[in-house]
Amino acid sequence: MTLRWRVEGTQRLVVPSFAGKRRADGLWQATCFELFVKPDGGESYAEFNFSPSQRWAAYDFSGYREGMAERPMPRDPVCTPRRGQSVLIFDVALPPAALPSLPAAIGLTAVIEEEGGQKSYWAMAHREDRPDFHHASCFAASLEAPSAP
Repeated sequence: MTLRWRVEGTQRLVVPSFAGKRRADGLWQATCFELFVKPDGGESYAEFNFSPSQRWAAYDFSGYREGMAERPMPRDPVCTPRRGQSVLIFDVALPPAALPSLPAAIGLTAVIEEEGGQKSYWAMAHREDRPDFHHASCFAASLEAPSAP
């Protein structure tokens, strides 16, 4: 599965330096891109974090911010940032076997850091009072199971 984020107006965007493909915690403290996947009919969900540094993380939660554990991955996702004068395109190739069961509600999010340490939090939808990517309101899209060939 390939995911793509496009960020425009990136003149002040801080992009983490290349650090090599491997699992790492705390990626959300800098510019990073995230996928949340909540299988239909339950409270559990998975969180995937992807950094332009090529570091990544994957977690399982048993409920809202509860029971966090590292999610096993069949292989490293491939993170590919491409930066222009005022745009960043960030692609992630995520092994389909890394996903929880489908169909599922999903949320695509981003933490954007600018020069001076200013951060903004982006999602397809947010709860009304403050950004919280784990909140049910952020699971604003659906992902169906692939059709049989």
